[in-house]
Amino acid sequence: MTITMTPSLRKFALTAHVTSSVGLLGSIAAFLALAIAGLTSQDTQIIRAAYLAMDLTARFVIVPLAFASLLTGFVQSLGTPWGLFRHYWVVAKLLLTTFATIVLLAKMELISYAAHLAAETIFSRADLRTAGMQLAVHAAGGLLVLFVPAILSVYKPRGLTPYGRSEQHAQRKPTQQPSLASPRPPIYSIGGAGVEHGGGSITITFRRASVLGFIVIVAAVHIVILHLTSGGLGHH
Repeated sequence: MTITMTPSLRKFALTAHVTSSVGLLGSIAAFLALAIAGLTSQDTQIIRAAYLAMDLTARFVIVPLAFASLLTGFVQSLGTPWGLFRHYWVVAKLLLTTFATIVLLAKMELISYAAHLAAETIFSRADLRTAGMQLAVHAAGGLLVLFVPAILSVYKPRGLTPYGRSEQHAQRKPTQQPSLASPRPPIYSIGGAGVEHGGGSITITFRRASVLGFIVIVAAVHIVILHLTSGGLGHH
């Protein structure tokens, strides 16, 4: 269940995935640095600037990079022999990145709230410190969670899922030769779908993993567009 990709397209997908993943880690590290500055500084202007910068960084850098990392990961897995559900380490990467993205979206309201407090002429240091402490803890946790997929990508620990084992077993079976009396119509691969041509009709059978990836990509792009056009998911 793979998408047919040319070597150049595969390299482009890999570059996009590595760039977005590394950029995501870097932007979260910068967010954590701003959160620590907002908690430890005694300068009102630094505190105000830190929380306002955190809001902008989360909304226009971290969230888009999180979705970019998730989407390019889907494309990369479907376009390589590793697959999407064949190996435990790929599934673990998918789940961890999805979990981190969901938590990020859930905390956008808190980030916006902290920025709103900091923008006030006279802000409450106690309220801002409470919000800032939560954001610092979540940023540190997000870094730790996202380090795991990076490690998995490098070491690629062995271990096939039940789906991967069944698929591997099916591939080892000898391929039955088609009957000469009734030759099977040729099947072509287009973007992860089987295209069967017979007579004057063409039948397209989409593979489930490709359909799932396509649905997730469309949904994620839709969420990003809503996020950017509405000024952040935490805004009402």
